[in-house]
Amino acid sequence: MKLFMASLATETNSFSPIPTGWSGFKENLYSKNASTEGAQVYATALKVWRTRAEALDWDVVEGLATYAQPAGPTVRHVYETMRDDILADLTAAMPVDVVLLSMHGAMIAEGYDDCEGDMLANVRAIVGPEAVVGLEIDPHCHLTPLMMDNATAIICYKEYPHIDIADRAEDLFTLCADAATGKTKPVMRDYDCKMLAMYHTPFEPIRSYVDRMSAMEGTGGILSVSLAHGFPWGDSPHVGTRSLVITDGDPDLAGTRAEELGHELWDLRDQLRTFPDMATGLDRAVAANAYPVVLADFADNAGGGAPSDSTFVLKEVLDRGLKDVALCTFWDPVLVNMCMDAGVGAVMPVRVGGKIGPMSGDPVDLTVTVRGINPDAYQHFGPSLAGLGATVWLEADGVHLALSSRRTQTFSPEVFEDLGLKLDTMKIVVVKSSQHFYDRFAPIASEVIHLATPGAIPPDYTIIPYTKRNDNFWPKTENPFDESKAQ
Repeated sequence: MKLFMASLATETNSFSPIPTGWSGFKENLYSKNASTEGAQVYATALKVWRTRAEALDWDVVEGLATYAQPAGPTVRHVYETMRDDILADLTAAMPVDVVLLSMHGAMIAEGYDDCEGDMLANVRAIVGPEAVVGLEIDPHCHLTPLMMDNATAIICYKEYPHIDIADRAEDLFTLCADAATGKTKPVMRDYDCKMLAMYHTPFEPIRSYVDRMSAMEGTGGILSVSLAHGFPWGDSPHVGTRSLVITDGDPDLAGTRAEELGHELWDLRDQLRTFPDMATGLDRAVAANAYPVVLADFADNAGGGAPSDSTFVLKEVLDRGLKDVALCTFWDPVLVNMCMDAGVGAVMPVRVGGKIGPMSGDPVDLTVTVRGINPDAYQHFGPSLAGLGATVWLEADGVHLALSSRRTQTFSPEVFEDLGLKLDTMKIVVVKSSQHFYDRFAPIASEVIHLATPGAIPPDYTIIPYTKRNDNFWPKTENPFDESKAQ
């Protein structure tokens, strides 16, 4: 058996003013040896697949692995160059029995609404109808007909935060290896749930829903079950939540189970979590009697394409005169360099945040003391490492800020603690993240509160200005299954 594997990933916020170009990919991961190098998130699947394939004495050919921090649509020639690089290596490796791809699932480029579907269609044209083609994707994906038509098997991570990337890579390898050796005949069917929401898997009712999905696998001919959450800020005709079931040669069973899971999720819609607004969430944190309270600045999550430089929460903290508050991570490479030049202990006037556009709020002028500098900072995301570039810790009269030279969301307390600030001395910690922070911050928090903050990805799915998707989804439409009201 011969395996070809590659990874091309980013999540596209169609409404972000930040273009996704070469710098976005090359500052994170850009390698044809990712499976044997480092611990980047989008190398995780490749490492699993190489280990599994070599244990079976398969030949392994590895193509490009690259990832860009979510932002606006990828520049056309950048996407086409990377895609064609992968396809050229695949062509040179032919014949192959199995192709495994790690992608995000919500990548949009100029001229391409569905990069994953485009990649799969090109792969299928090269390898022919008999080869097994597997795709591992983030649940915040657009599950499209082109993807379904050209893949043998698609598996989404089940957990949000995404702590199961390696586990799902194992599942996909097993499923595709079994198909390639004739043990199974995977058949996929999906169901449009007509919903847009955030499905945080540590909390009910989604925790039990995901557990029921997992329990279905390996029984009664069901090989895999996924929930494609959808990425609400991607302007795709297919944005939305879809249930996905893979069975062993039984399309009717796959379709029936996918529809049943879709109906079950629909029935849970009124139990899904809602978030307090910024003022209400801060009121709760101030009234707490145990610390630290961790607040999520949901709408300024770089992992959703936001700038990670908004000042809405910072300004509210300052206006209230709060102390022992830590906020991270602001993206500001210019200010980081200035502080590094000034050195630890320097007292200086600075202008923080509000640089990218209206969704960033207004800049905030402060006099700060430089408390810490880390010229090459990393944080863990699960077992993987995510680079922050250089980071600095600034203090302004009991308000502590961490800034980074590389735009990324906050995953771990390491952002501050590697700079010297112990978060157990803080009353409130504000993180620019929607959910991936939870795995490492929840253990140190007295309480975690997700804030419905202003910003680039506010958790209000009724106000997203789609141009390619109709309004026939909940909560934009109360009953999108009413065909008389469908648009």
